[in-house]
Amino acid sequence: MAKIARLTGALALGGLMATAVLAESHIDPAVQRAVDARQAHMTLYSFNLGTLGGMAQDKIPYDAAMAGTAASNLAALGSVDQAGYWIEGTDAGTIEDTRAKAEIWTDMADFEEKAMALTNASAALAEVAGTDLDSLKAAFGDVGKACGACHETYRVSDD
Repeated sequence: MAKIARLTGALALGGLMATAVLAESHIDPAVQRAVDARQAHMTLYSFNLGTLGGMAQDKIPYDAAMAGTAASNLAALGSVDQAGYWIEGTDAGTIEDTRAKAEIWTDMADFEEKAMALTNASAALAEVAGTDLDSLKAAFGDVGKACGACHETYRVSDD
């Protein structure tokens, strides 16, 4: 009988703790999915940029097929409609675990312009990345500049 009482008490305590956690986590699940989607999208950018950047910096051997695939992936990511990812009120000052600045929503036109610059630079890179290392290096710089321009303005720094 004492085991049942302890088990019941433990379950009740666990339920109370779960309720407290849920109450504290007041973000709408649909909003959380949007944030998760944009972070996953950025992770895919990062993964492919890492491959291309490693080659461009001579840190990994140039592989035409791998470069072509990574650059095509970047171009494809740029073509995905991301409008549903960028819900106003999902900035770093409002929710945890995001680095998006509120300035995204106060100057959406500039944010979208910077996103388009990345899309265009990625498409140009995809055209040449699989041809030779020099072409990859030449086109990769514009992709880096596009990423940096957006991050400087619209992403909370690591510092």
